This record gives sequence, C-alpha cells and structure tokens, in this order.
Amino acid sequence: MASAPSALRIHWFARLEHRLHVWREGRARRRGRVATILPFPGYGGPGWVRVVGRVLIVPPARSTRDGEPASVRGWRSFVGIPVSFAAVNLHFGDSTHQVVADRGGVIDTVIHADLEPGWQTFMISVEDQEPVEARAFIVAAETTFGVLSDVDDTVMVTALPRPFIAFWNSFVLDEHARLPVPGMAVLLDQLLRQHPGAPMVYLSTGAWNVAPTLWRFLSRHLFPAGSMLLTDWGPTHDRWFRSGRDHKLTNLRRLATEFPHVKWLLIGDDGQHDESIYTQFMEEHPDSVAGVAIRRLSPAEAVLAGGRAEPEPHAPDSAPWVSAEDGAGLRDQLGEAGILQ
Repeated sequence: MASAPSALRIHWFARLEHRLHVWREGRARRRGRVATILPFPGYGGPGWVRVVGRVLIVPPARSTRDGEPASVRGWRSFVGIPVSFAAVNLHFGDSTHQVVADRGGVIDTVIHADLEPGWQTFMISVEDQEPVEARAFIVAAETTFGVLSDVDDTVMVTALPRPFIAFWNSFVLDEHARLPVPGMAVLLDQLLRQHPGAPMVYLSTGAWNVAPTLWRFLSRHLFPAGSMLLTDWGPTHDRWFRSGRDHKLTNLRRLATEFPHVKWLLIGDDGQHDESIYTQFMEEHPDSVAGVAIRRLSPAEAVLAGGRAEPEPHAPDSAPWVSAEDGAGLRDQLGEAGILQ
C-alpha cells in the first residue's frame, strides 16, 4: 500500500518571519490600527484581469504643510505590517469576488471580468474598510506589441547588486534623491506612442514594499504608466530568499502564455542577469520577442555593481539585440533595427 505524501515542510526562517508578523499585527491591532489594501497596477486581456496588491497595517501617512505627501526615506517603505491570509473583496461593477492574501499579505490572482481595452479601474476592500480604487491595463485581442522593462539601473540609477549599495538605496536614500537613467522616459514614451494600445510592464526584483515609492518616482520623472511585477524579499518555503532570476523568468513565461500574439521588446541592463534571462527566454519563446535593448552601465556604475555581465551569444536569425549607455543611444539603435521609427 502506497504511503501518503509527506506534508510540505516550511523553511524555519519562513516560519520565524510569519511568527514575527503575527506578533507585530497583534500589537498593532491592540493599538487600534486596522488593515488597509495597497493595490498595484495590474493587467489583463479579454475576459480576465490579473489583480495584484498587498494587505498591510501601515503607519499614518506623513504630509507637508501644503498637504502633499512628505519625502520618504527607503526604510519607511518596509515598516508596514503584512496581514497574512486576509480576505479581500474585489468589486467589478455589480460583481464581487473574494480572494485570500498569501502569507506575506500579497494578493496575485486572476479574476474573470469583461473590461474594455486600455486602463480600467475597479474597487478593492478589506475588513469592511472603505473600498479603494485599483487599476489594470487591459490588452486588446488585436495587440501584437508590448514593452517590458527592468527598473534598477535601467530606468532608475541604483547600482543595486552590491549589498551595501542595495541597503543604502533601499533603506536610507530619500526617494527624491533617486535619479532616472537619461533618456529612458522619452524612449518608453516614444515606443508607446508608436504602438497605441501596447502594454507597458515594469518587471523588477525589487520588493513590493517599494511599489508606492516606485510609482511616484515613475510619475515624477514622466515615465509612462505601466503594470508592475515586483516580488517579496522574504524567505520561501524552501530557501532563505526568493530567486530574482526565477521571478523574472516565471513572469516572462507567464506573459508569453497569456499573450501568445504579443511580441515583447525586452529592456534591461548589463549589471545584473538581464542579458542571460532575456537570452534564455528568447530561446524558449522566440515568437514572443520583438527585440532586446540593453543599457550599458557607465564605468563607475559597473564598479559599484560588481562588474558587467558577460556578453551572451545570439543566433544570427534571432530578434534584434541592441545596447547603448542611455535612452537616446538605445532609441537610435532601435531605429536602425527597424523597431522604432
């Protein structure tokens, strides 16, 4: 007689993290704090929507004397308390769907809903709180081109890979001190203007905690609005920390499956693993890649990032692969490749 499968054993660090969150949540609730939902820009297609967000207990927002959001140092993005397994209500017109957040308070689910192409809004609520507005970009059935971009050192100068630099940029640096990569906002805007209705996706190994800060950064520096796919820096059931490479490849493969008719322009940099990730994805899904644009780090940035990635070999009949040091250079290269006019 076959034995029953053993239960999945959760990594001890993940169990410890969960206990810490439960303790912090109980302490906050005794002080009268309540949970809130932070929706992140999602995406969808005909008949469905991918909804992403996080349930947190957060400290009161700080404002200036003029009522504007106060400048935020990175560490403040990490003081929110995740609410594990919270019940979340999604409201699409007269239809309501209930989903459950994961252990880290994250919701990432697909809902069947018929929404018009383009940016659409719906409502999300938790624990009988007032619903908040969420957004998702719905890709039309006839759309054949999309843009997917990394964030760190691609649209925002961070030099992230070195641990100390990562700590400084994520926890210490004021959000207004972060700098955009020159010319990247213009490049992305021009790509979307040339391809009306194309989806814009920001795929990053950054933590969901910084999503509000990232959204404000993109808006402040006139980057086009886009769906955001970030990750949780905490431990998984079987390892200390989540794999950034796996996170990117998993979402790329998912997009190829969800939008088999869309060819993606993949934008990244040569300071992390973007080149090898995009190469592997292009080998697995050649019909899903319109081209690859790699931003080369400056010599100083390359030193902080621990060097450059080794160039990846490409088949001569593969999608165009271009590289330059900024958005203007990439725009010229993409023009020569016939992707941008």
